[in-house]
Amino acid sequence: MKLTRHAERRSVTGLKYPTFSPRAARVNLRLSKAGCKPALRGFSLIEVMVAIVILAVAVVGLTQGFTTALASSKDSELQTTAALFAAGQIESLRAAGGLADETTEGDCGDDLPRYRWRQTISPAGTDGLHEVDVVVENSQTGAMLYELKTLLFEVPADSTDKSKKSKAGAGGGAAS
Repeated sequence: MKLTRHAERRSVTGLKYPTFSPRAARVNLRLSKAGCKPALRGFSLIEVMVAIVILAVAVVGLTQGFTTALASSKDSELQTTAALFAAGQIESLRAAGGLADETTEGDCGDDLPRYRWRQTISPAGTDGLHEVDVVVENSQTGAMLYELKTLLFEVPADSTDKSKKSKAGAGGGAAS
């Protein structure tokens, strides 16, 4: 007995269901809406591979973005720490007074082992005015991380002596 497309079989329950010819079962095609081309079910291997490639490119882009953001955050942290330390050095000089024209160096202590500093105090051309330059460097590579320059004024010791003498001389001449 040869099975055709329209042949029917009975199931165990007694219901009828259609059977197909072996050729129709092998080529699982159905007509598209237009009725011209047969449409296949599912995705082809090429479509799946293209989708995987697109997904891989997107994941690589996201990973690169996260890496760049983390590196920028670390650089910003280094710059901020160096700037705060340099400002602290200048404030320490201002509070201590007694500016001497010299260059001093040091490390930033146990709390900041990655940094070292160099501070240069030089005359600025006006009596009592000093140019202060604080440079914070990476202690391992020697690369400059931050540089802060400012001017500090300290009344010269000899000018206070002159002003006291001039006041005393002016007061002594009026008494005679």
